[in-house]
Amino acid sequence: MGTTRVCGEVSSRSSKSLSQSLTVSTSTTETVNGVHEFKICGYSLAKGVGVGKYVASETFMIGGYSWAIYFYPDGKSPEDNSSYVSLFIALASEGADVRALFELTLVDQSGNGKHKVHSHFGRALESGPYTLKYRGSMWGYKRFFRRSSLESSDYLKENSLLVRCRVGVVKSVTEGPRCYNIPVPVSNLGQQLGNLLESGKGCDVIFQVDGETYNAHKLVLATRSPVFKAQLFGPLGNPNTKCIMIEDMEAPIFKALLHFIYWDELPDMQELMGADTTLASTLVAQHLLAAADRYALERLKAICELKLCEGIAINTVATTLALAEQHHCFQLKAVCLKFVALPENLKAVMHTDGFDYLKKSCPSLLTEILEYVARLSEHSVIASGHRKEIFADGCDANGRRVKPRLH
Repeated sequence: MGTTRVCGEVSSRSSKSLSQSLTVSTSTTETVNGVHEFKICGYSLAKGVGVGKYVASETFMIGGYSWAIYFYPDGKSPEDNSSYVSLFIALASEGADVRALFELTLVDQSGNGKHKVHSHFGRALESGPYTLKYRGSMWGYKRFFRRSSLESSDYLKENSLLVRCRVGVVKSVTEGPRCYNIPVPVSNLGQQLGNLLESGKGCDVIFQVDGETYNAHKLVLATRSPVFKAQLFGPLGNPNTKCIMIEDMEAPIFKALLHFIYWDELPDMQELMGADTTLASTLVAQHLLAAADRYALERLKAICELKLCEGIAINTVATTLALAEQHHCFQLKAVCLKFVALPENLKAVMHTDGFDYLKKSCPSLLTEILEYVARLSEHSVIASGHRKEIFADGCDANGRRVKPRLH
């Protein structure tokens, strides 16, 4: 960041009167970041394609430039004799001297979080960010991972690999002096829509839920939820619908759902449930997670998933794990499995009512729990020093060795 100061003298009729004007400009250099995930299915079929042959991701935009990920199942260099897989990120659009930071991650699909990461983010670089000078320029690793180790690791699951690429394009902006200061009010759109709901003005649809009645606006519902949009205005919907019955949902949960649709935030849980306890908050989050998935409210679903991750407990984790499986919440599922598999938790969890529900609703999870317990036991043996985990060093396009970092 640089600062330029320009000072000029202003003379007056009186030689004794002297004043100075000061202007300031500021140059700020930062990165415009983005992440792309590339799933490589059918890994065993991709093997044998030949050295230097690759499978590529779709192009994606970050920082105003197009990028693509290139994976070489048999390696990029003949001298490695197909012993390593190679992984690169390439500039896919025209550009000259595009400076950027890169991060390539091979995702641990077991849920243990032991990803294989090569990253420039968060560390000082001797010569600054890397520069790609033309379309097709690449950065990456010829020896990203030894193939024999990869094929026996948790990175390969159901014959698939998951690669995560992070790019930070370096941008510089210079701002000159400003002669204005216009305060911009904070957006109150949610409050305005919420006030509209509370006023009842313009409501054109009624919901009947568990003996309670709620008024709403079709256009607001259709705008916020693709499910409501299809139900009210889709080819099979009826725009003249005046009343909708909601089944398999308690009234307070639907009220909270409706509140979120209008306000874009959760209501006061204590006011909603009449109790201010961790258990009550968890139960509401569980029911709201199912409701959010039902009506394709992805932001609400993510909020509920986060709250449930933060509120994991013995008496609720089994039910939460079943919900995570049923509604495809993969991070929540991983957190629950890790909690349940701990020796000090497993026995207690198995004596809860939620565990009985888990056995009936998602019996396949019992196998996953056992596998997780076995994996934890194996890792504890490794940590105690009876075995050593060996990771192959990679090197970048210039042949420099990079020690892998695990998260």
